Amino acid sequence: MNQAVGLESMLRALADRHGSKPSSTSDHARGLGGNGGAQRRCRAIAVAGGKGGVGKTTVSVNLGMALAIAGHQVILLDADMGLANVDVLLGLTPTHHIGHLLDGSCGIEDLLLPAPHGLKVVPAGSGARRLAQLGNGEHAAVIRAFDDLAVPPDYLLVDTAAGVSDNVAMFAAAADDVVLVVCDEPASLTDAYALLKVLSREFGVRRFRMVANMVRNASEARVLHQKLARVCDRFLDVALEFMGMVPHDERLKQAIRRQGAVVDLWPSSRSGQAFKQLAGAVDTWGEPERLGLDRIAFFSRQTAVATGW
Repeated sequence: MNQAVGLESMLRALADRHGSKPSSTSDHARGLGGNGGAQRRCRAIAVAGGKGGVGKTTVSVNLGMALAIAGHQVILLDADMGLANVDVLLGLTPTHHIGHLLDGSCGIEDLLLPAPHGLKVVPAGSGARRLAQLGNGEHAAVIRAFDDLAVPPDYLLVDTAAGVSDNVAMFAAAADDVVLVVCDEPASLTDAYALLKVLSREFGVRRFRMVANMVRNASEARVLHQKLARVCDRFLDVALEFMGMVPHDERLKQAIRRQGAVVDLWPSSRSGQAFKQLAGAVDTWGEPERLGLDRIAFFSRQTAVATGW
């Protein structure tokens, strides 16, 4: 795999495509949709967790599936380079992954892997040491590649890796929203705070949303949010909003073993209902503010979402 050559060609093509050449009127009209309505962009949502084992990928898969079931067009990007497992959780068998995109052997459209209910997955490679050691330029190339989608989705969910590496920070900072998955463990809270600190101080991210995972009830979830929010209020200039919770649920464990989403297999279960509520919360969010961003972002060159998925 000659990733250096592929990456160079990819970045050159992106520069040519998105240079100073103005878009045509017909292109602009297609971006607005057939009815000439108001502009709407794809919303990129990064799901992060600080440490491993907090259920970040499970939240990503089920939130993406719940949004797809609700009728939205959703792409789920597995951004855990080298240790990918979104495809495993959904029982999918990819033939291409991010590495093939970077070496120029396929485009972003070729990576879209169909999952139930119209959800589409962009897989990363598992066990590929090269992918686990990508540089910032290669991370940027992956982010920019989404500008090439002929028809962008309503939502792009980005399942980030664990920790506070450049990989995690770049993908999270490139999104419109960062959803932080936290469970009631000291290490989870400590690592979540570390990620908040890095993203706020080094990347200028000021708003986060928190999901309390594997909790007994809503009261426990609220207490968990208050613990982290108090520290953020004291030491960081960020807003940490409570998005919702996912309870302990045997059905969720069974869904993982069956390589499916609980919101699909057992939608009436406690966790299935919780993910539907999280998806409903996403629908209430206002339009993301992108003005003044001085960092690379998903769909940063797009003005609107086309129709016709």
